[in-house]
Amino acid sequence: MTLRLGTRGSRLAMIQARWVARRLEQAGHASEIVVIRTSGDRVQDRSFSQVGTQGVFSAEIERALVDERIDVAVHSFKDLPSVSLDGLTIAAVPERVDPADRLLARPEALDGAGALRQGARLGTASARRTALWRALRPDVEIGLLRGNLPTRVGRALDGTFDAIVLAAAGLDRIDRAAREDPALALDRGPLVEQRLDPELFVPAPSQGALALQVRAADAPVRAAVEALDDVEAHRAVRAERALLARVEGGCQVPFGAWCTSASGGGFVLRAILERDGRLVRAQAAGPDPLELVDPVWHELTGTAGATGA
Repeated sequence: MTLRLGTRGSRLAMIQARWVARRLEQAGHASEIVVIRTSGDRVQDRSFSQVGTQGVFSAEIERALVDERIDVAVHSFKDLPSVSLDGLTIAAVPERVDPADRLLARPEALDGAGALRQGARLGTASARRTALWRALRPDVEIGLLRGNLPTRVGRALDGTFDAIVLAAAGLDRIDRAAREDPALALDRGPLVEQRLDPELFVPAPSQGALALQVRAADAPVRAAVEALDDVEAHRAVRAERALLARVEGGCQVPFGAWCTSASGGGFVLRAILERDGRLVRAQAAGPDPLELVDPVWHELTGTAGATGA
């Protein structure tokens, strides 16, 4: 069986799709990659909230799946809206990589302690990252930064911004691919990289995870793809996505969620939400990640003890 894998055409998206293709090949399935351009790729001069909050990097790929032009959609899971199109399902979430954000800063933008200097100019298009920086460092000036990874890194290298924030997962995936093919390397020059603690700088829901989406009724394809599923990662991401569904605001709402295994067993679900102009934090722990969604949601929204919320 040859599977058509649909993906965006960016360097990172292609690396992810090729990784999935190799995994499928190891399981005995041939594949071909179909590149699909999305609205998020076409519009580069506006923030995500201005482009549209739902599926700016996934809607066209999902439509290709519904129309049977592809068999498997390979998404960065955080690009997907909380609800899939009718007839589609997430068949697998492969092993997750680092969900954290990473700061990339020009050396002269850091003070003696390694923190961003007062008044530094930081680039991002994410409402979540903007809200977190404003809460943690209100002195930092924030500007709009769009584009693929090389473009965004270039804006720091050329001095347009003193620093930028990117997902660690994308950088790590590119670095691993570049060890096999140096042409894929992403030159970050002298930029200093710092991992932002996800307990404090809470990631986007499902950041660091891939979503392999198929037609629910396509049993042979679904079975082939389900073999790539990482059960624990899928359980954790499902809780983050369930919390995202409560927010129902997409990219324009400053919201983050991160579910991880607890040291003593079980899971911890952490989240942030900007409400009434301030950043609210919440967390809960327990053996079932989905059972943590309600208490975290009630704490975020100030509805603890309410019913039907």
